[in-house]
Amino acid sequence: MRDSTVPATHSAAAIFRPPYVWVTIGTCALVFLAAFESLAVTTVMPLVSRELDGGSLYALAFAGPLATGVIGMVGTGNWSDRRGPAMPLYASVGLFSIGLLIAGTSASMPMLVAGRLVQGLGGGALTVALYVLVARFYPGPLHPKIFAAFSAAWVVPSLVGPFAAGLVAQAFSWHWVFLGVVGLVVPAMAMIVPLLRGMEQAGAPAVPWALDRLGWAGLAALAVLGLNISAELHVPAATAVLAVAAVVLALVAVRPLVPGGTLLARRGLPSVILARGLASASFFGAEVYLPYLLIDQYGFPPSLAGLTLTGGALAWAGAAAVQGKLGSRLRHESAVRAGSLMVLCAVLLALATSALHWPPAVAIAGWALAGGGMGLLYPRLSVMTLALSAKEDEGFNSSAMSISDSLGGALSLAATGIVFTAFSTPVQSFAGVFALTGVIGAAAALVAPRVTARR
Repeated sequence: MRDSTVPATHSAAAIFRPPYVWVTIGTCALVFLAAFESLAVTTVMPLVSRELDGGSLYALAFAGPLATGVIGMVGTGNWSDRRGPAMPLYASVGLFSIGLLIAGTSASMPMLVAGRLVQGLGGGALTVALYVLVARFYPGPLHPKIFAAFSAAWVVPSLVGPFAAGLVAQAFSWHWVFLGVVGLVVPAMAMIVPLLRGMEQAGAPAVPWALDRLGWAGLAALAVLGLNISAELHVPAATAVLAVAAVVLALVAVRPLVPGGTLLARRGLPSVILARGLASASFFGAEVYLPYLLIDQYGFPPSLAGLTLTGGALAWAGAAAVQGKLGSRLRHESAVRAGSLMVLCAVLLALATSALHWPPAVAIAGWALAGGGMGLLYPRLSVMTLALSAKEDEGFNSSAMSISDSLGGALSLAATGIVFTAFSTPVQSFAGVFALTGVIGAAAALVAPRVTARR
């Protein structure tokens, strides 16, 4: 339901003017908090694991939220198509907060993992509910602007999140890294509540409950967990068999959760969804190992190695802002093509640096290029997903995009973990990781021209 006082201007500043301003601030705050929590947990988890004697559950504390997030995405997408985004958003924020409370009050590692599973369920649902809210409230010309703001809200925590989490853990306790976020969720949600009151019946009740999709989502979640578990095995044959089975199972399970033709790169929306997953898989699969390369092979201190990711994050935010300002002057297909090629080039520079012992400055500069590429293509793929969706499919397609994101990143991280341990020398291991993510990046670049229909 859009306000009748929609401003005539569609400039980038319009999303921070009435009637959008409070909704923009509130939704961006929720995105910021979800991103901050994801990055903060990475910083404090070693401390948590040591204090709770939970080394055996360490990997599951990260893989679990990704897996349950897929279920949350599917359920919220279906619910939003039936009843609008209001109640799904209330429920997702509630689950996210409950998960934080469980994790923040944990006295054992199994309890913390349980909290993380609930948190992941709510976090996955939150993403989809916010996308549907954008589709229903903001006019189309403002979609590039609000998604650029979401990109910035996601990237900024990468600059301050790990450092802030470390300070909180040192000054107080790691518990407050979880509990402190709960107190900030409430005012962020309060800014959106007046809008949600008018959107409670904005769905399409004729849309049926898709319980079969929830079943497939659960199967996809199990596949993600299975692939992550296979990376922890120390029997090569068993690792290979379980990894292949998990990937096949994931692909079978994801088919009903995405538009028809997605896995075949059919032109239009299916390729939009596929390009999002491939870009995520290439970027995040490589990003995890770049600081590791600088520390292990070039003797960088952790703080300096982390600045590489900061450079990528700044480039992501800057490119997202630029594409939002350009709006329709930059064609969607051009942004996606350029962004995917930038990511591919950056991964290839990391591969050359690791395999040929090039100066580390090459990989560092390259990662700023990768961040810029993601800043170009990510918001545009979000805009295209909504633009190519009928009202009754906005929830399904938004959840499909989020699922592609989550599964792409999760499967890539697990696969790179297997590759990294398969080689006998560090040089081979790093080169293998960047070669794999380079192949995925090349696939993303090949799919990019297919995101629009043939003229």
